[in-house]
Amino acid sequence: MPDIGVPELIVILVVVLILFGPGKLSDVGRAIGGAIRELRHSLRETESAPEEPRAQQER
Repeated sequence: MPDIGVPELIVILVVVLILFGPGKLSDVGRAIGGAIRELRHSLRETESAPEEPRAQQER
């Protein structure tokens, strides 16, 4: 996997800013943040859920 450094991130951010504009950029960031928050919540639920015994899973 290629290394992404600071110059590459700056170029990506400039391209995203040009494509979406400053008004939509906050909406896109909010949507991405919500998706990440939901993913973390789902992962925590999965980790904390007790595992069922294999005999019950096979039924």
